[in-house]
Amino acid sequence: MRVATLGLHHESNTFAPVPATLEQFLASGPDVGDGLIAKYAESQATLAGFIEAAAADDEVELVPLLSFDLNPMGTITAEALDAILARLLAALEEGGPWDAVLLALHGAAASEVHRDADGEVLERVRKLVGDHVPIGVTYDMHANVSPRMIECADIVNIYLTNPHLDPRLRARQCADLVFGVVRGEIHPTMALEKPPVAVNILRQGTSDSPMKELCALATEAAQRPGVLSVSIAEGFPYADVEEMGMAFLAVTDGDPELAREIAQELARAAWAVRTELEGDGVDIDVALRHAALAEAHPVVLLDVGDNVGGGSPADSTHVLAAAQRLGVRGLFHSLCDPGSVVVCEKAGVGSTVELNVGGKTDDLHGGPVTVRGTVRMLDSGKFEDAGPTHGGFRFYDAGPRALIHTEDDHMVLLTSLPRGNTSRQELVSAGLDPLTQPIIVAKGVHSPRATYEPIAAEMIQLNTPGCTSADIGALEYQYRRRPMFPYEREAQYE
Repeated sequence: MRVATLGLHHESNTFAPVPATLEQFLASGPDVGDGLIAKYAESQATLAGFIEAAAADDEVELVPLLSFDLNPMGTITAEALDAILARLLAALEEGGPWDAVLLALHGAAASEVHRDADGEVLERVRKLVGDHVPIGVTYDMHANVSPRMIECADIVNIYLTNPHLDPRLRARQCADLVFGVVRGEIHPTMALEKPPVAVNILRQGTSDSPMKELCALATEAAQRPGVLSVSIAEGFPYADVEEMGMAFLAVTDGDPELAREIAQELARAAWAVRTELEGDGVDIDVALRHAALAEAHPVVLLDVGDNVGGGSPADSTHVLAAAQRLGVRGLFHSLCDPGSVVVCEKAGVGSTVELNVGGKTDDLHGGPVTVRGTVRMLDSGKFEDAGPTHGGFRFYDAGPRALIHTEDDHMVLLTSLPRGNTSRQELVSAGLDPLTQPIIVAKGVHSPRATYEPIAAEMIQLNTPGCTSADIGALEYQYRRRPMFPYEREAQYE
């Protein structure tokens, strides 16, 4: 059984100021052939699940083709998607014929031309390999699922945790089912249900109510006879696309009515708790004053408006500026500012520098903040984390970095690439002990929880401005469905 695996993993924030260009995709990859295996086999990411499933099946030869993975940012340019599609399809055509294809897609990719970029990829792959070749796909839980994304595949499943701790597990399940399709052991049917509701990013944690209970219902439904897989997509509200919003998916063995029944049951359950899926963050000043007086540390402040995992630029200065204004000390705060890194490199470790850091992308994420302090560390920005991380990723690259210990006692980590704070090894690799940091500012919402919840005295979601603000009602959509809750309170679901 010859099985191809390849992927395009990008979460596109159509409100973000920086588009995802071909140059950026090429700078971060792609991972090709054995390089794909080397990068992902020992991780907990989606591709690791495909690799694991194939390794456990003596009849399967998994052929790793290539995978593109770019940090979330703005809309994918037309040039970038065209070039990526050309390479993916060329690799499939040259390496074929295939008995099956396993795709690692995000589910919230959007390009300038194809707002449903994942659907476009799937449709093109289906046309190339033909209807007789089973295709399996595993999506991120923030996927905006379109009917086309389901129609062009044989098996689809979606992560069921946020922070995403189960990508490898869910991908392993997807691959095993695809192998069963090739052998003729199962005959999958899928049903997709999309109630008109969007979940506020603050309520998307699957260890919190009501998502905890909805996921439990999905897990319970998956145990019913004849059911192969049940999934929930929370959706990605920062993508202005027709398919934005929650989605419920059931896969059964030749029983379309059962699949439809389960998908609709879950959709009705979500609709019943729709008001609990709304949320709001804590004011920056209130949170900083609270953290400054806290007796237990570290206090982790989640910078929701600069959620790098949602496509923000990683250079928001709202929290750092407020800390300076209030006289709050002891922050660990990262900022993407390659220009300031260069200045620090020229000055050298031990030098005193005065810099205007961050706030250089746009006014929405604040303006530059002046810091004066000592350069404590310079490095390449590459580090590894074998522990639990959001998305299961193991290898990280923030580009050249500089750590500044400021005169007002903050640790400001400057990076050359935008990276969210999803690994404690980010601090450890910079010479810092996360346990001794009084206040850690983590750019993210749920993604930092996997690494920081085990050590945090408390975690506070901030109501910070930015292109990933929790105030989703302020976003100006053009393409989303209408009416839709909570944007239109009168929305109905039949």
